[in-house]
Amino acid sequence: MASSSTAKRIVFTGGSGKAGRHCIPYLLSKGHSVLNVDLAPFPHPTVHTLKADLTNSGEVFNALSSHFHLSHYENPRGPGGIGVEKPDAVIHFAAYARNLLVPDSECFRGNVLSTYNVIEAACKLGIKKIIIASSETTYGVCFAQGDVDYHVFPLEEDYDNDPEDTYATSKLCGERCARSFARRFPGVDIYALRIGNVIEPDEYETLFPDFVTKPETRKRNAWSYIDARDLGQICDRCVQKDGLGFQVFNATNDTITTREPTAEVLKKFAPRTPVSREMGEYEAPLSNRKIREVLGFKDEHDWRKYVKV
Repeated sequence: MASSSTAKRIVFTGGSGKAGRHCIPYLLSKGHSVLNVDLAPFPHPTVHTLKADLTNSGEVFNALSSHFHLSHYENPRGPGGIGVEKPDAVIHFAAYARNLLVPDSECFRGNVLSTYNVIEAACKLGIKKIIIASSETTYGVCFAQGDVDYHVFPLEEDYDNDPEDTYATSKLCGERCARSFARRFPGVDIYALRIGNVIEPDEYETLFPDFVTKPETRKRNAWSYIDARDLGQICDRCVQKDGLGFQVFNATNDTITTREPTAEVLKKFAPRTPVSREMGEYEAPLSNRKIREVLGFKDEHDWRKYVKV
């Protein structure tokens, strides 16, 4: 558990979703306090869910300046006559999670406008740490039409992202909003996480065996993944690491989702794509090297612990 000096007050948007259901418990285990902003409740006795339309700027400003719990009305009045403490960080995961949930125009509108509103409100309220969910899809293959090649392996944060689909484009727009506000508000850190295919603990039994035995089906995810619990660790490390300004991080686990070594898999299933550097024997093609080197991320839930190979 974090000490009182490192424990933070965190507003987490979209915490009731697939990733948030595991990230929030991890943050709580580190001693942080969390307010969940979502349309669905979060099943934890200490986590209050505030329902808000994040495409409405006024609701976002109110949500980011809200009490975290009914019990906080017992707090003494502070400056300005209220007892609301400013959050230390905002983690923005709320979004339409992929294409074909709503029409493309609504996917774009909802994802971009909510991200803009959250970043703007946080910056103008003086919140110094903002973490937003970007996506593996920004690398342009996941939702491309037909069989499309990546430009180069490994996929790293300086890649020339050129997706053609609406969802990925909305995520790139979110990254651009983040960069813009980080420049406009010096001293604010905004980290964008290009999150890989999120895997919950039960999915090692239900989904992962096919990942391993049918590698030809995993090109769109670059034979990579992120354990939802390890994503919680990444969120915590982002909250704790200050002074980086705007940054993009791939959020994936260390290793490729195949029995075969990485070089062998890429040669067989992506023979036209060049490799720009020597890669680890089982390094994930969607590389997390930056998040390991800069934030100190340590892979705790390698898939081989849970799946027989």
